[in-house]
Amino acid sequence: MAKTSQYGHGDLEASLVLIFPVLLAYEIGVLFTGSVSGADVVTRGLYSAVGGRALYLLVHALFAVGFLLWIRKQQRWGTLRLDVAMPVILEAAIYAFTLGAAISLVLHHVLHMSLDGNSAISALGAGVHEELVFRLGLLAGCVSLMRHSRAAFPVALVISSLLFAGAHHLGPHGEPFTVHTFAFRTLAGAAFGAIFWYRSLAHAVYAHVLYDLVVAASS
Repeated sequence: MAKTSQYGHGDLEASLVLIFPVLLAYEIGVLFTGSVSGADVVTRGLYSAVGGRALYLLVHALFAVGFLLWIRKQQRWGTLRLDVAMPVILEAAIYAFTLGAAISLVLHHVLHMSLDGNSAISALGAGVHEELVFRLGLLAGCVSLMRHSRAAFPVALVISSLLFAGAHHLGPHGEPFTVHTFAFRTLAGAAFGAIFWYRSLAHAVYAHVLYDLVVAASS
């Protein structure tokens, strides 16, 4: 069993290697499609800072080269083997296919709330960035700050889940606030946080990305 750290039970370095192709594809893809999640302030900020498409692509090319050099230095090429990556993706797919139904059941039978279908479809944004920001950054950061408390993970999970939900309604790109959507995202954030903590960052990222694809395919 992996030793628990502020990043949970998973191997953080292995997770970073596994999600690297998805992150790079997302960052380049949004440049051509313009489909950026309302909560993804990182990509918008970077594009505004560099001031154009060419420099944006150059920054990501340098990032890709640097990351590949890091993988070589850490001798992590084996993490990209199909027999290593596929079990993670398949497990994440199980989470993705059951997440929406499970949260809907909790909202309806436990919280006695109905869920508007359009709200559910638009409930989650770009999985890669949101997992990096809200789970790796915020949840793990809160756990680190409260590392001497037994309640560190539960408190961090609640904080990160609420902020994950709220961030989608902030700023000029935010969506109109509804209780249903906020509750759905909060529970989704808690689910992804639990996956991040008890499995790994890679499991959480792939579960989130695959869930987004399922939602897009059903819309």
